[in-house]
Amino acid sequence: MLDLIAEAKKLAIPPISNFFVGAVARGTSGNLYLGANFEFPGEALSFTVHAEQAAVVNAMAHGETGLDVLAVSAAPCGYCRQFLNELTTASTLQILIPDHPPALLSSLLPFAFGPADLGVTAALMSPQSHGLTLDAPDELAAAALAAADASYAPYSHAYAGVALRTRDGAIYRGSLAENAAYNPSMSPFEAAIVSLVITGGKSYADIAEAVLVEVKAAPVSQAGATRAVLASIGDVPLRLIQI
Repeated sequence: MLDLIAEAKKLAIPPISNFFVGAVARGTSGNLYLGANFEFPGEALSFTVHAEQAAVVNAMAHGETGLDVLAVSAAPCGYCRQFLNELTTASTLQILIPDHPPALLSSLLPFAFGPADLGVTAALMSPQSHGLTLDAPDELAAAALAAADASYAPYSHAYAGVALRTRDGAIYRGSLAENAAYNPSMSPFEAAIVSLVITGGKSYADIAEAVLVEVKAAPVSQAGATRAVLASIGDVPLRLIQI
């Protein structure tokens, strides 16, 4: 896993920091998943996708329900430690860093705040299905709907999913992944970007169209943030579907 970090770093897109980070996650199935950091030129730094987050959502997109080891090119920042603390396997997750002994996430995040502190018994990477439906959705909307239905949002219940269509007709989707501390939550657009770059081997410039499906009466919306980041990477239209 440590040897694969160099390959993961090649996927990073950090135009602001120029700091390349790579991560490799091992799912409980034994399969390995790459992650890298992504930044968006001209946008707030809060839109940054961290390599650890990317590795997690990459594993989730391939059906994993937990991780047992995560290797990272640099020590996980506090933001990422908090994000990882939401996982189903947070209490047993082992962190590998080059030239350091293995460490449990729990030792890197003492006195942790997590789902149980807010009365939530679910955890990130546990299977989700919310019964969301649309009448006769087209292919792109159907992909966004499926992503929204699988989203993890126990704090706001603002289930949301994004689907991106590239110029060659391929579709990549991402689901909202909330966190007990709120800020480390990962937007559905960011999750779709992970799929686009890591699974699809494409770049931001390849995006031709985007659809966001979200719950209409929810206390928060992904629409504004998604439009803002899409505008920063090109003139990409966003179709918003609220249900």
